[in-house]
Amino acid sequence: MIIAEKGTMGVGSSRMSGVNNVALWAGKPASPYVPFVNYAPIVAGTNGISPIFLTTVGVTGGIGLDLKNWVKKTGPDGKPILNNDGEPILEQVYSVETGTVLTINSKTKKLYNDAGDSELVSLESSFTPQKMEFMKAGGSYAIVFGKKLQTFAAETLGVEMPLVFAPSKEIHNDGQGLTAVEKIFNRNAVGVKTDKPLHAGSDVRVKVNIVGSQDTTGLMTSQELEAMAATVLSPSVDGAYQSGCHTASVWDLKAQANTPRLMKFMNDFGLVTARDPKDQYHAMTDVIHKVLNDITVDDRAIIIGGDSHTRMSKGVAFGADSGTVALALATGEATMPIPESVKVTFKGKMQEHMDFRDVVHATQAQMLQQHGDNVFQGRIIEVHIGTLLADQAFTFTDWTAEMKAKASICISNDETLVESLEIAKSRIKIMIEKGMEHENGMLQNLVDIADKRIAEIKSGEVPALTPDDNAKYFAEVVVDLSVIDEPMIADPDVNNIDVSKRYTHDTIRPISYYKAEKKVDLGFVGSCMVHKGDIKIVAQMLRNLEATNGKVEFKAPLVVAAPTYNIIDELKEEGDWEILQRYSDFEFDDFAPKSKARTEYENVLYLERPGCNLCMGNQEKAAKGDTVLATSTRLFQGRVVEDSNEKKGESLLASTPVVVLAAILGRTPTVEEYKAAVEGIDLTKFAPPQQVPLGANSAHF
Repeated sequence: MIIAEKGTMGVGSSRMSGVNNVALWAGKPASPYVPFVNYAPIVAGTNGISPIFLTTVGVTGGIGLDLKNWVKKTGPDGKPILNNDGEPILEQVYSVETGTVLTINSKTKKLYNDAGDSELVSLESSFTPQKMEFMKAGGSYAIVFGKKLQTFAAETLGVEMPLVFAPSKEIHNDGQGLTAVEKIFNRNAVGVKTDKPLHAGSDVRVKVNIVGSQDTTGLMTSQELEAMAATVLSPSVDGAYQSGCHTASVWDLKAQANTPRLMKFMNDFGLVTARDPKDQYHAMTDVIHKVLNDITVDDRAIIIGGDSHTRMSKGVAFGADSGTVALALATGEATMPIPESVKVTFKGKMQEHMDFRDVVHATQAQMLQQHGDNVFQGRIIEVHIGTLLADQAFTFTDWTAEMKAKASICISNDETLVESLEIAKSRIKIMIEKGMEHENGMLQNLVDIADKRIAEIKSGEVPALTPDDNAKYFAEVVVDLSVIDEPMIADPDVNNIDVSKRYTHDTIRPISYYKAEKKVDLGFVGSCMVHKGDIKIVAQMLRNLEATNGKVEFKAPLVVAAPTYNIIDELKEEGDWEILQRYSDFEFDDFAPKSKARTEYENVLYLERPGCNLCMGNQEKAAKGDTVLATSTRLFQGRVVEDSNEKKGESLLASTPVVVLAAILGRTPTVEEYKAAVEGIDLTKFAPPQQVPLGANSAHF
């Protein structure tokens, strides 16, 4: 068994590649003739397993365990005993040190000590009938295809299906309403026995509406499809896209060899692809999550994507391994339990000088204050964001991957959803104009679906998705906007004496904590967490500071990577790109892309190609040992920046205005410096749905 001790298994290595690595240590060889392919690993975390990693373990027929061997120490009053930092003191219930022998009883579904006479923890969730079926079959593929063939045959013959496979687990709670995710699963459920509503805990097959494949795991997905002998996209899939964003930064020999091959395979399979194998349109390296957010044109859709940040502001999206993505492409289906939900609502008024990114950070911080434990982990975050358009709402849903949530759902007002769908339509039409339409007519079909959905909402026939009033939630979180008075930073806390507290997204600090003394070696504005408004903020801050100081001098490098080409086109039309060019020492050139990664940075502005850039960490990185302040999502060790011999690399996460100002100052700013720098700038604003919307709500789309 491979164990993440005092931590969560699978954080930072969250797809099939990560599971394959641990399977090489703890799994079974798939074949004596195929090297380096193992299956059925046994992996565990003392703080659970990240959702996408756990899904992947199941796909391989493996066993994922939550050991729960650390518990909060309690006093005589039954309340947790806190340390000097106000954190609960943990004590170990049983040891999992190297050499420990444990016994898994798959019949009783419990973990025992070596002798088998002391029960340690229940393993019910690891040994559901569906997971055990995958274990027996040596993986999920045979089961998934078997069920689909059986369903098709029974429907064609008009006979009742014989019970061969483990039946879907169907949970019905009479008199209980449905959460948003329960409504989506009920709408898309396949092969269920009754028409009674399904509730959380049900484990069923569902139709997948949108599928995304990204370019670092895409080659694995294509291999999975070849192994399945699959040759064409399932006709039940509405939209499917192959991105080029994860390898956009550097057009090196590896990318030149692999990317065209991947794009041709996926385009032949039936996907719209970022790069045209026929070279009839300009290669696009738009961030996959942004594209999927645009081509999701139904708030009741299920989306599967080959990346942990597959989190949409419409529908419900699940990050997945290459095998699950391949199955979704080939069959148009996925099999998964309906997760529990946590309801997030807002109260109070957002301060004028705050950016919505600070609301996102505050949600994590206030949730921990209200509940002590991370109630988001492994669950759906149902966020009642109401008045925020899709691009800005995506900032919240995208972050939920770092909250260790299974997925997130945005509850939007009718008017807001219609406007978001109109924006999505316009962007899909731009894709068509650029020549990206597939011969199967996929993009135009998505426009038609959007038109139909808009008509349903406007007529009142099918309003925007909302939960029932009597829906049941695992927990509720109320975020008080009025107490968020200064920008906040997610800090990896690299020197925390408790190793399990390092590199998590739970350490949220106000900028005043750093007393304007924290040196910043590099700033990064980019990744899927930013939208057009963020790049406009960069331009306006440069104008403001230029007007005040005559010229802006950078004391640290600032790397800017817009998520999409559309954003750059619009910034050029609106006059914002010009000032960025004026201060830049490097601007990407698609006709002469970089052939090797940058290893040294000057104190200037870099305008990088649209894509993931530093956030991905597989091509570009900051200099070793740097302290990076970034808008991205990743603060894992070695991802954005590696350690040097003298100093640990740090990736701190903040809003765009904080990052820009820190790069100019070379340090974290004071609250006063920040307020002066953003005065008059149209930051991303948000008003809770129960209040009157803020007019244009900032025209950042």
